Amino acid sequence: MADFSSKVVYQIYPKSFRDTNGDGFGDIPGIIEKLDYLQELGVDYLWLTPVFISPQRDNGYDVADYRRINPLFGTMEDLEDLVRQSKGRGMGIMLDMVFNHTSTQHEWFQKALAGDEKYQKYYIFKEGTPGRAPTNWQSKFGGSAWEYVPGLKKWYLRLYDVTQADLNWDNPEVREELKEIIRFWKEKGIQGFRFDVINLVSKPGKMEDDFEGDGRRFYSDGPHIHEYLKELVKDTGIEGFVTVGEMSSTSLGHCIRYSAPEEKELSMCFNFHHLKVDYKDGDKWALMEADYKKLKELFREWQMGMQEGGGWNALFWCNHDQPRIVSRLGDEKVYWRESAKMLAGMIHLMRGTPYIYQGEEIGMLNAHYPSIEQYRDVESLNYYRILLEEGKTEEEALEVLSARSRDNSRTPMQWGGGEYGGFSGAEPWIPMSAGFRKEITVEAQQKDDGSILAFYKKLIAMRKEYPVIAKGEISFLETGTDMVLAYQRKLGKQQMAVFCNMGGTKQRIKMSGEWSRYPVLMRNYCLSAENGKPNLEKGTYTMEPFELVVLGNVKE
Repeated sequence: MADFSSKVVYQIYPKSFRDTNGDGFGDIPGIIEKLDYLQELGVDYLWLTPVFISPQRDNGYDVADYRRINPLFGTMEDLEDLVRQSKGRGMGIMLDMVFNHTSTQHEWFQKALAGDEKYQKYYIFKEGTPGRAPTNWQSKFGGSAWEYVPGLKKWYLRLYDVTQADLNWDNPEVREELKEIIRFWKEKGIQGFRFDVINLVSKPGKMEDDFEGDGRRFYSDGPHIHEYLKELVKDTGIEGFVTVGEMSSTSLGHCIRYSAPEEKELSMCFNFHHLKVDYKDGDKWALMEADYKKLKELFREWQMGMQEGGGWNALFWCNHDQPRIVSRLGDEKVYWRESAKMLAGMIHLMRGTPYIYQGEEIGMLNAHYPSIEQYRDVESLNYYRILLEEGKTEEEALEVLSARSRDNSRTPMQWGGGEYGGFSGAEPWIPMSAGFRKEITVEAQQKDDGSILAFYKKLIAMRKEYPVIAKGEISFLETGTDMVLAYQRKLGKQQMAVFCNMGGTKQRIKMSGEWSRYPVLMRNYCLSAENGKPNLEKGTYTMEPFELVVLGNVKE
């Protein structure tokens, strides 16, 4: 497996990135238009969320044809041009492969509905009667995970939306079909793949009710998942490609196996445990303040565990399914700039490959829509109804969506200060964030050396310049408070220590005299310390709200 430790990936949600034809939807030519910007940022790979033919019930994650480009985004020629022009700028294109399920509009499923037994075996159908689902499993989007088809007198499994039927990976013909799709895109020059909820594809042979949860314990990291991944990677020849798996409700042990080079499965893994520290009783739709002690424990557990087991993390805060991290764990107002930089530095300097989601590099905020009519996400609309049924008022339900909706990350990219933020000349498919401010634009920040954008450029450049960041060992430091996360990186004579105040108040921390001798390599506040060293008083250091300070020696 290839080494991607010094690389940085930038995620693009094409529908909301840049619209060039004035229809209110982002498109592939819009990505091409911004390639110089992305090259200047310094990223190595551009991950595109699905641009395939799709009814867009789940914004492209309901694929109806894996080999054709949705006209909404452009043409195959546009994609080929994007691959060509990106390569000329030293960047590769990663495609998003949704292999757990297809749209019910996919030709395979339509043939299954028509009674073709071959294609019924492509999916997970179970004999049954109306009103008695095969199991009590719950859909990730709410309601039953099963849907009844009266004409067939059968139920089909759909862990997500009713229009997203789960594929049967136990059928070798299905696995061969999916390999052919990978080979098709390899020939087009694609250099990486992100596999959507890939650890859910291997279902148990015996399906039973779950009286402890929603069913996920039976199908997450299923019985043949490692076998099937090895087969997919080997038979398609993508061992040297950058490959990342989205792992839903996974475990550390499995992620080590998924990403350890000798296993020859994937380059790295996304896990989401650190993004559930503000879920009350583990419920995404129940709000609470973030548990910072738990956050520190999770980072320590996964960073140290993956290091010891030889696995590799994909480092991220944001993606197309997550709220904006500044709105979630930072400060949208007084410390907007400082908190955005601190959160970036915290994960970019860890062990793993960093991912930047479009707009994260300028500190974009949640949507804060005042009306349900402004939301577009199927999951959000489903849960708005569920929350009302549970007795919440409209105002309370909107408050939950304001914090949790996937639409928070899908508002148009903010390129400039004009109408619609330079995303389009027409009204966008989804409204602009209610938190849109002219300072939160690429145009404003490109002119400001102290901007969040400039800080991201520096982080990316440092990873490429200093091997200690890309390849060094990590260990964690005690600070005496749950609100400050601190860790050190070491590689030969190179070493650095990273201190992150995660809260909006000053924190007095313990700091070893060893680190007081080292210069400040990076800080998200203007450096005021004399000689570029931290001001220590008897082994303690007072951190400003949301302060990030990096100390060390990066010379060979």
